[in-house]
Amino acid sequence: MTEMQATEIADPEATKREPDPGRSLWSDAWHDLIRNPLFIIPMLVVLAVVSMAIAPQLWTSVNPHDCNIINSKQGPSDGHPFGFNVYGCDMYSQVIYGARPDVIIAVVCTLGTTVLGVLFGTVGAYFGGWVDVVISRLTDIFFGLPFILAGLIFLAIVGSHSVWAISILLIAFGWPQMTRIVRGSVLEAKSRDYIEATRILGAKHPRIIFRHILPNAIQPAIVIATIALGGYVSAEATLTYLGVGLQQPTISWGVLISGGQEWAVSGHPHLLIYPCLFLVATVLSFILLGDAFRDALDPKLR
Repeated sequence: MTEMQATEIADPEATKREPDPGRSLWSDAWHDLIRNPLFIIPMLVVLAVVSMAIAPQLWTSVNPHDCNIINSKQGPSDGHPFGFNVYGCDMYSQVIYGARPDVIIAVVCTLGTTVLGVLFGTVGAYFGGWVDVVISRLTDIFFGLPFILAGLIFLAIVGSHSVWAISILLIAFGWPQMTRIVRGSVLEAKSRDYIEATRILGAKHPRIIFRHILPNAIQPAIVIATIALGGYVSAEATLTYLGVGLQQPTISWGVLISGGQEWAVSGHPHLLIYPCLFLVATVLSFILLGDAFRDALDPKLR
């Protein structure tokens, strides 16, 4: 009996936990993810929300702007499962169409913060010196600014409450966190022996960064970016609830929550419950996806 056979008899699950040496880290991570219910279920929720944003007609045939004040604040009924809002608009169609601005803000902000964070974090950590000092002090400045106050001032100066104005604001306050995380990962990757060996062999800086450092330092950025998607959905709702985010006639979950909160306590809870449920489910799904990615990409957690 070989040693491997003895191990299989002693612990039948041992071979299942061992990563396949023929697979890369990414393929091995994907192999684990597709077998993880905490990845599959949130992913289905996220795909449903994205489909609402891209093609809301797949979910409802009712025009969200087709309102009748006679139906104002009526509860769920046949053909209108979420009831009507204050203006007599169908709440179900409003919730479905409200996914689009939130998804756009989440995707734009995540892409923006990830690109800036990876760029500044990599440049600062790799080259060090005064470049790293300038970038680090700049991130300290943004960390020291109160988000809500800065948001009020910025949106007042810009004079816009559009999706793009809010996205710029969130990117401006989101990139420092990503920069810090990427900087730490690049510093760790940069200190490894094979990087020094590559440099001695004459490899140029771009090749070292893109071929050897980033592939080994990008995993934390992917995890944080996934969680940040949900964070930006929540941030839009927070800004809108405070009156500085999206405004009518734009339809978003934040707008629906802001407009329904004063009526929810006076006998019309459906105006608040349904948009809140969609918001919470979406944010929670992104957080669970981030946790699943973290567990799959970190060999120490296998």
